[in-house]
Amino acid sequence: MTTIPSFPAPADAPIGVFDSGVGGLSVLRHIRAQLPQEALIYFADTEGAPYGGKSEAAVTGRALAIAALLVERGAKALVVACNTATVAAIKALRARYPAMPVVGVEPGLKPATVLSRNGKIGVLATEGTLAGEKFLLLRAQISASSGAEFLLRGCPGLADQIELGQLGEVDGDATSAMLARFIVPLLQQDIDTLVLGCTHYVFAQGAIERIIGQNTTREIILIDTGEAVARQLARLLDGAGLLRAGGEAPSLLGCTSSAPAAALSDAFSSLLGLRPPVEQVSILSKIQISS
Repeated sequence: MTTIPSFPAPADAPIGVFDSGVGGLSVLRHIRAQLPQEALIYFADTEGAPYGGKSEAAVTGRALAIAALLVERGAKALVVACNTATVAAIKALRARYPAMPVVGVEPGLKPATVLSRNGKIGVLATEGTLAGEKFLLLRAQISASSGAEFLLRGCPGLADQIELGQLGEVDGDATSAMLARFIVPLLQQDIDTLVLGCTHYVFAQGAIERIIGQNTTREIILIDTGEAVARQLARLLDGAGLLRAGGEAPSLLGCTSSAPAAALSDAFSSLLGLRPPVEQVSILSKIQISS
């Protein structure tokens, strides 16, 4: 049983960020931009990927195991940089660490209603996200208050395809064909706003914009919630007195649950232009599947 540490942690402690793979690097990018003085640990659970087809209990078990590892390494806050893991596990994480800032990623339904002109909003997400009780409740609440129509499109295999293609093939034919299969039917239903409801999808934004341009002359607004996540993290850290003052250059460490660790190192380089140290770390001993 993992010992739950006391909080608050020191302000110079790192922030733990995790996802099922490299998609959460899109959130890490926003965090680094808004909080450049903060030390960061990024955990890619490539051994457990994809999360989209797993049960909520299985995803929660892995999320709690990763959180335990990050806390053991001194994390002062947690960012669940994965929509599916947020839907499944955010309540359990906040219950496990009640005094710790824990920020999740949610599909940008609310900002989409503000920006949409005709109230028809497409949502691309994993099947796990779209089936989650948390997401369905959020959609019902926002739809009732705004009158917006959310057209949901599950994208089986897309996160995996982007994960495989992160070494320069995100704009390749296979990814483009898959994206077109998901996006074109939404365009045919006259959406004017498209929510990227998985952190992986942000890295395919160029291909998404190209497909939109090939299939409609209408302006389609794309919603990426990574910036909002970074702002919320900054607010919580500030409120808890946990903002790092600066000083020596902050550290960045990458961790992955499967070998080779070089794959995550290559993703940091190709997607963010960074070369932090990366190590392989097992979480199997920490996993306790929720019932």
